Formats: sequence, structure tokens, C-alpha cells
Amino acid sequence: MKINITVATQQLDLLDANGQLIRQFRISSAKNGTGQENGSFCTPLGKHIIRAKIGAGQPVNTVFIKRRPTGEIYTPELAQQYPKRDWILTRILWLSGCEPGFNRWGSVDTMRRYIYIHGTPDSVEMGKPGSIGCIRMRNSDLLELFDWISVGTQVEIVA
Repeated sequence: MKINITVATQQLDLLDANGQLIRQFRISSAKNGTGQENGSFCTPLGKHIIRAKIGAGQPVNTVFIKRRPTGEIYTPELAQQYPKRDWILTRILWLSGCEPGFNRWGSVDTMRRYIYIHGTPDSVEMGKPGSIGCIRMRNSDLLELFDWISVGTQVEIVA
């Protein structure tokens, strides 16, 4: 399996070992565009791998903070209580860069920037940049992707 993410089209493609398309998903990347630097709130480009799969067995809309479930389940009422939260829901696929000096190590390290593919509230528009660096997906789409891939799956993000 391999994942290709194209920022220009706001699309994630899941490919089999032969490069054949299995599934396409709409995503939402960073509203600040693409970039590698820590603190830029941009989506990093280049070759990555899935370093960790987090949240298996948790209910849909489980709220995560620092990669741990909070015990909360997202609702619009909870969103009203915490209007400034960047909602990370349901599952997390933690990305790690594979290109030293570009998206690995130092101030450009994707993993140290805590860049994920993660679920988001259903009210968040897909197909339009809006995150603070991560790749957002519909919870139902993320659950499907989560089951298809494993730790070590290659991910390439292009502009």
C-alpha cells in the first residue's frame, strides 16, 4: 500500500503495491499552504511514512489531545464550550519524514511537528485548505483508510 496526497486537488489516493488506485478521499490540508518549517502551520511536502496508528477501537468522534483520548466524544455542544480547539478526532496516523534536511531532523522534522492524518468534525469542509498543518479527513473515510494501511506505509505529499 501507498498513500499519495495532492494539496492542489485536496485529495488522498490509496494505491496498492502495483500502484493501482484502490480509493480516493477528499481531504483538507493547511490553510497556510505547504512548508516544512516548525511553527509555520503549513503542510509538509515530500516522502513520509506512517510512524504510528493511534486510536484503534475508540468510538467515532473520540477527542484526542496530545495523541491520547480525553474521554470526550465530539458534539456541537462540546465545540461551543471549546471554540479555540483544533479538533483531532476518531483516529490518528502520525507521519514521519524520510528526507533528512527536508522533512526529517532539525527545524523541519514532520514527526516533531506532530503532523497527522486525522479525523475532524463533520461540519468541516473537505476539498478546501483549513487545518494548521495536518491532513484532515472525514471520520468515516479515516476509519476505512486506517483499516487498509499499516505502520510503515509510505506517504508522499505533493503540492
